Amino acid sequence: MTDTYDIVIVGGGSAGSVLGDRLSADGKKSVLVLEAGRSDYSWDLLIQMPAALPFPAGKSLYDWKYQSDPEPHMGGRRIKHARGKVLGGSSSINGMIYQRGNPMDYERWGADAGMETWDFAHCLPYFKRLENALGSPDDDLRGHDGPIKLERGPATNPLFQAFFNSAVEAGYSRTPDVNGFRQEGFGPFDKHVYKGQRLSASRAYLHPAMKRENLTVLTRAFVKNIDFEGRKAKGLTYQRNGKKHQVKAGEVILSGGAINTPQLLQLSGVGDAKHLRSLGIKPVVNLPGVGENLQDHLEVYVQHACPLPVSEQPNLNKLRMPWIGLQWMLNRTGPAATNHFEGGGFVRSNEDVKYPNLMYHFLPVAVRYDGQKAETAHGFQVHVGPMYSDARGSLKIRSTDPKEHPSMVYNYLSTEQDKREWVEAIRVTRNILSQPAMKPYNIGEISPGPSVETDEEILDWVREDAETALHPSCTAKMGPASDPMAVVDPNTMKVHGLENVRVVDASAMPYVTNGNIHAPVLMLAEKAADLILGRKPLDPIHADFYRHGVHPADAGTLGTITK
Repeated sequence: MTDTYDIVIVGGGSAGSVLGDRLSADGKKSVLVLEAGRSDYSWDLLIQMPAALPFPAGKSLYDWKYQSDPEPHMGGRRIKHARGKVLGGSSSINGMIYQRGNPMDYERWGADAGMETWDFAHCLPYFKRLENALGSPDDDLRGHDGPIKLERGPATNPLFQAFFNSAVEAGYSRTPDVNGFRQEGFGPFDKHVYKGQRLSASRAYLHPAMKRENLTVLTRAFVKNIDFEGRKAKGLTYQRNGKKHQVKAGEVILSGGAINTPQLLQLSGVGDAKHLRSLGIKPVVNLPGVGENLQDHLEVYVQHACPLPVSEQPNLNKLRMPWIGLQWMLNRTGPAATNHFEGGGFVRSNEDVKYPNLMYHFLPVAVRYDGQKAETAHGFQVHVGPMYSDARGSLKIRSTDPKEHPSMVYNYLSTEQDKREWVEAIRVTRNILSQPAMKPYNIGEISPGPSVETDEEILDWVREDAETALHPSCTAKMGPASDPMAVVDPNTMKVHGLENVRVVDASAMPYVTNGNIHAPVLMLAEKAADLILGRKPLDPIHADFYRHGVHPADAGTLGTITK
């Protein structure tokens, strides 16, 4: 017997969780969410404990464990790409940093032909709808009634304050809220942590909705292909518990992310027809943009040793971890109750860019994302990288086997802009960390170290050491049908040339935003839910925001040093 649903959502990650909630809320439509990974169990410490974030990545229970092909401009290195294979998707294993991106990102989106309703004024009401910004004032720019509860900072460790003060001494500004009026500057960050526990998209949206009779969520359900009659989707084929299942659907919504979504489209006959035929796949529709326009953020860790016993470095000692874990389990407090990415900033590396092209995450500990710690008693680090590189990559399936990972090449460091901004990034970073406010806490650069000085030495180090910031996006971009590389209609989220198929996830972004991409994906899904339901979109909010050269630099507390 084949089950039938009004809507089938492929992927229970960030976008899929939003859609599962919003599309089933009125009780009128039957909704099925299919997640290939396991459930995000409340007892699973590796997911629910914020400071445990390094552990799920690289483990097949939680992670798809993707990697790029040998990157031609990175010395042939394969770059590992952790993506969440669990309910909540990457929001269940990520760094829990909430950043909208700069309003100018959405002005850039809206400036493209056919994308007028995706400028900042049209996106802002959906950011506000999803947010409960606990650390922000009640103004036109932040939301306070949404399901995503956001704690601020607190970034009270003296290393944070020294870093912020050093940035001011280097000529940059403080900002009270990087998601508010002014992104440019340094200060505490919002985070997806509430009362000492990770708040993933599935916990915020999907779990509260699961009590509804018209919503079904199946985990460990691996979708193999979309079933078509001509160009009309009639359902899906998926595997669960070793058995093949088919489901009929009034609509199919792909929310598997920027890797899974183009992979599934290509497996189902949607993509570049020549490539599909070379693999023996009969094209349903020729859409050469599927898998193209691949964008991401690359980052490095600039690590320093600290002479004072103020860092979190001792908490990496395995002998301490049981006690830290017990403290968290009993009270949801202590070092395990935060993601430690409590502050950072955004700056322009040169005067040619209109808004920040460098992002900083500051950590009061010297440790890599995989948990590998630096050899120092106390240390700290900044994560830095260019935010809107003009490098573009591509993703293509290798065979008709849905379990074989696709070919991915990101082309990091392939452009002159990319290389120039990387050199600027390291020089700006070193300038900030060499200021007087940082000197009491700084006894030397561990990585890259004093041997890396010239432009070419910096680029060689980046080629050898940089890692992805885990923001793959834009592989099925929104745009009008007149754009030969566009995949998704921006007014309906429907895939061009198909019936009953929509894409709602990071792959639909036309350009990656200048920050962590979880918040933009939530916003995109919130707006898509209204489009899918045929509702009038929320009215645009024409709020003022900071533009370099338009607003005065010294607004209120901006540019002050906190003692």
